[in-house]
Amino acid sequence: MAGVKISSLELENVKRVKAVSLQPTANGLTIIGGKNNQGKTSVLDSIAFTLGGAAYKPTNTKREGSMVDPHMKIVLSNGIVVERKGKNSALTVTDPSGQKAGQALLDSFISTFALDLPRFINSNDKEKAKALLQIIGIGDKLAEFDREEDRLTSERLAIGRIAKEKTGHAEQMVQWDGVPEEPISAADMIAQQQEILARNGQRVQWKREYDRLLDESDRLDKNIEDLKNRLQQLEEQKMDVLDKLQEADKSPVELEMESTAELEESIANVEKINAKVRDNLEKEKARMEAESYNQKYRELNVQIDNLRADRMALLDGADMPLAGLGIDRGVLVYKGQPWDNMSSSDQLKVATAVVRKLNPNCGFVLLDKLEQMDLDTLSDFGQWLEKEGLQAIATRVSTGEECTIYIEDGYSVDHDGKKTADQGFKPAEKMQKAEPEIAKVTKWEAGKF
Repeated sequence: MAGVKISSLELENVKRVKAVSLQPTANGLTIIGGKNNQGKTSVLDSIAFTLGGAAYKPTNTKREGSMVDPHMKIVLSNGIVVERKGKNSALTVTDPSGQKAGQALLDSFISTFALDLPRFINSNDKEKAKALLQIIGIGDKLAEFDREEDRLTSERLAIGRIAKEKTGHAEQMVQWDGVPEEPISAADMIAQQQEILARNGQRVQWKREYDRLLDESDRLDKNIEDLKNRLQQLEEQKMDVLDKLQEADKSPVELEMESTAELEESIANVEKINAKVRDNLEKEKARMEAESYNQKYRELNVQIDNLRADRMALLDGADMPLAGLGIDRGVLVYKGQPWDNMSSSDQLKVATAVVRKLNPNCGFVLLDKLEQMDLDTLSDFGQWLEKEGLQAIATRVSTGEECTIYIEDGYSVDHDGKKTADQGFKPAEKMQKAEPEIAKVTKWEAGKF
């Protein structure tokens, strides 16, 4: 049993209704028009009560002032005839084979939302999303995605704040140029100074030895003439001295004295230099710490993006009742827009599609008060209903051509002003004095009650 719709309905003495007969279009929009307080909404309430049972029973079912009990009859597209009549509006459900049934049969294919669409339309965003998730069957998985995204988003927010603080702190710290990367040691510099001084002392000794040997060579040259007899000995001594002189000879570079001025200055300023080095090291440490938080923030961005992609894939793979319909952060959206940003037509489309998907066996919805919609919006909605094979019966404060029938003083009338439900009525003499303005319904034409 799929897409059960209302083929015809006949109502008498229910709420404001005196006599109404209607054969709604099978696919599309059927509009019941009329001025205020004529009985339009009473027609929808009567349908809801007839099909939905006690939950939809009006406080006062019987029309005020009427001596005739309410009588409601609805023929459904599956051949089932639903009737309520008498003082207590007793229910009779007859299937095509003539077998009697009850409310349980109606409940098996009549959607409660179809009888009370405003219940869905007026629900909050979370409730609408919950209804949609109930349909597509991914509520638990989507909730898991939402919880994980909330956790990652909270963590990212905290990490982002720390990273911003750390980065700002690092940028405000002092940075010194021209200083070593590590703190320097005064003891090490003094040791270097002592090594240089020791090498310079050696150079002094070499110079003194060199000068002495030169003097010795001169003295021996002068004594050669006086000491002819010692020539051989002195020449040997001379050769020995010359050999030693050659060994002692150093290059000007080797003899050049090394300066300790830079080390002396560094030793004097070692604490100032080390303070600058420590500043630079602290700045670098702060920068690296800030970068670690920024890296963590970027990683969380990737995780959240991947999570959202998985979530979108889950929704894309779901059997949505309407193209463009989805769930974003626990809220129902259509074409990317939340409920309060949708047009009236889109809201009706979404509500009708969701309600239909909740119970595919029910092929109709009841809509009250469509006067807020302009004719173009009504036309757009009606075309969509026809395309989807859905039936909508609606009311509208209007006497325009868009209306299928009108309700005037509780009676249904056509576009020519002719009553559509009075031909089968014959006045009952016993009612004429008590209720002269009402003709008691004794039968409906074409075999109707």
